[in-house]
Amino acid sequence: MELLKTLTLLIITAPLLGAAAAGLFCRHVSRPFAHRLTIALMGFSFLLSVYVAYLVIHNNLEYNGVLYIWGQSGHLTLNVGFLIDHLTACMLVTVTFVSFLVHIYSIGYMQEDGGYQRFFSYISLFTFFMLTLVTSNNFLQLLFGWEGVGLASYLLIGFWFHRESANEGSLKAFLVNRVGDFGFVVGIAGVLNYFGSLDYAAVFAAVPNVAALAPTLPGTHWSAISAIGFFLFVGAMAKSAQMPLHVWLPESMEGPTPISALIHAATMVTAGVFMVARLSPLYQYTPSMQSFILIIGATGALFTGLIAIVQNDIKRVVAYSTLSQLGYMMAAAGVSAYAASIFHLMTHAAFKALLFLGAGSVIIAMHHNQDLRHMGGLRKHMPITYITFLIGTLALCAIPPFSGFYSKDAIIEAVQYSHISGASYAYVCVVLGSFVTAFYSFRALFMAFHGEERMDNDTKHHLKESPWVVWLPLVLLAIPSVFQGYLMIEPMLFSSHPLLGNSITVLPQNNVLALMRDEFHGSFRMILTAFSGLPLWFALLGAFSAWYAYMKRPGLPALCAQRFKLLYTILIHKYGFDDFNDLVFVRGGQATAKLMYKGDSEIIDGFFVNGTGRVIEWFSSTSRRMQTGYIYHYAFVMVLGLIALLGWLMF
Repeated sequence: MELLKTLTLLIITAPLLGAAAAGLFCRHVSRPFAHRLTIALMGFSFLLSVYVAYLVIHNNLEYNGVLYIWGQSGHLTLNVGFLIDHLTACMLVTVTFVSFLVHIYSIGYMQEDGGYQRFFSYISLFTFFMLTLVTSNNFLQLLFGWEGVGLASYLLIGFWFHRESANEGSLKAFLVNRVGDFGFVVGIAGVLNYFGSLDYAAVFAAVPNVAALAPTLPGTHWSAISAIGFFLFVGAMAKSAQMPLHVWLPESMEGPTPISALIHAATMVTAGVFMVARLSPLYQYTPSMQSFILIIGATGALFTGLIAIVQNDIKRVVAYSTLSQLGYMMAAAGVSAYAASIFHLMTHAAFKALLFLGAGSVIIAMHHNQDLRHMGGLRKHMPITYITFLIGTLALCAIPPFSGFYSKDAIIEAVQYSHISGASYAYVCVVLGSFVTAFYSFRALFMAFHGEERMDNDTKHHLKESPWVVWLPLVLLAIPSVFQGYLMIEPMLFSSHPLLGNSITVLPQNNVLALMRDEFHGSFRMILTAFSGLPLWFALLGAFSAWYAYMKRPGLPALCAQRFKLLYTILIHKYGFDDFNDLVFVRGGQATAKLMYKGDSEIIDGFFVNGTGRVIEWFSSTSRRMQTGYIYHYAFVMVLGLIALLGWLMF
């Protein structure tokens, strides 16, 4: 037990040490020293994470303890501690693996950037906060990591602060996440009020008793547990970019590509999915919230994917695919298939990091031009990038035997088996999402790597494969993108001793994975049975449609955009979410500020402050005329005063 505590402490502090050294002494350390130190410490964390996972999963060791007491107020004790169980072990390996490869990749991508040392400091700091989040054993520490990744994402998205678009993107991410964090804090306050503790173990143990008492919010008929679950999920909606709090995620593309891979693959956006899985003992007693999570997730899985069809920035296509896949993860959590949700989180981390880093390799070759319309024919110039990008695309589209097939197909089947409210709608969304995902993914692949070369002559003459520090992480990420799903599907979902152990709670009546277990007969058999289901055929149809539209008849997309102009306009404007936010919150805020300024200047300053001064000035100037210096004038005033006094006394 003490060994797990020590190892976890080393895993967390190693990237923090690297961030401090590269950041605080950036002017005194060389560029090679900055990346060597941070990469070495990140690799150290990854190796220790693998060892911790071995101890937890193979030897069935767990740790839940307090490091120290942070504060005390009355009967409430605020602790800093670790919860190291199967779920934590899986997250540690996933986060550190992707972060380690992103660190290596950044050597090639950021080699000409002036903020080289600062960049490595930021990504190590980002990893530290994410590791703190996943290892916490209480809501207070969870909040610390939660806010930390928000802060680090603000720094990373706005890394190129000399660009106005980067500043706007980082500010947008920061503000939208503050909306979610407000709900998150309210939810934590509800936990403290109704459970009297912030420690996971104490809260989870008390959930059945509190649910049996069925407390309601004062003055309402709303279930207190449902309200707590809702407010906590609002935080997850912002962090994991669920509609309508998804608008910040595409703007995070303003940061360097390694940041996009880190944020979108295994860290910040998966924090909400992890949180919902971690709080499964709470959500199992809130059926209404399960339906809400399911509907929100399924809606995002389909409708954010549709937006990717009309995007021409290669990074934004991959960004909207992240929104869609996060919707799948949330939909799985909504039907209590938390293991399938985490399984897709892990496979997604590999192939989505692969796609982002592959897009970054293309951007390097294109001299930082990200427009798909200016690419084409890159396959023969960048064979390693092309093959790895193709593997990532096949995994994303859930084409067997690639890893995304197993995790995504399990989610779709879990939704199909569920009978909670909204399951039928969700099933339609996730199945149609298979077609949409394949269409926009292969569209990007064909536009970038196939067809005629559409770049300028200067770029065309300098096209070549990226350096080894760029393509090596692609190759390493391609390996789990191919084999991870095949190897992990059974121990993750259908084993009598599942990989996630007892870290997730599912009530018997909600256990859809138990219903699916009877039909699972091995990883290879799952591929064969997939041909009798809709999702695979929809994915293949989407890939064929993309080939036909962009390779066989390249003029067809423009014709469809003209024929279906209304739908095209809706997708280009992203369903109007940004326009609504701009109109109501940005312009509305500006109009309110101007109104308040006008009220302050004209009413408070003009009437009360300046008006009082003018009245006093007028009174003084008028009174001054009475001081004539003639005695008979003063005597006359005294007589008038005496008459007035006598009149007042008489009447």
